Amino acid sequence: MPSPGSDQAGSFGAVFLTTFTTVFLAELGDKTQLAALLLSAESGRPVLVFFGASLALISSSLVGVVLGRWLSRVLPPQQLERLAGILMVGLGLWLGRQAAVSVFPLA
Repeated sequence: MPSPGSDQAGSFGAVFLTTFTTVFLAELGDKTQLAALLLSAESGRPVLVFFGASLALISSSLVGVVLGRWLSRVLPPQQLERLAGILMVGLGLWLGRQAAVSVFPLA
């Protein structure tokens, strides 16, 4: 694992830009964005919805960053990547099953 001051850790600008771009693109059209859109339309108070949604995204991101930092100290990068991949595939399968059951009920 690279130390924060090493070249391998990446420059401030590179890490910031990569993080911003990744999260921004991942959130476009996401259910979080759609929920903010609906809450803003229903409440008529877009500024309050913006601040509430921003605080929620900051809070959930903080949990992810803290958990990621802790996991990076306990697991080697390859295992961490493998675990993340398994979790994403598992989540995709679970959501796919939920969608299929809602469209084609078993009973």
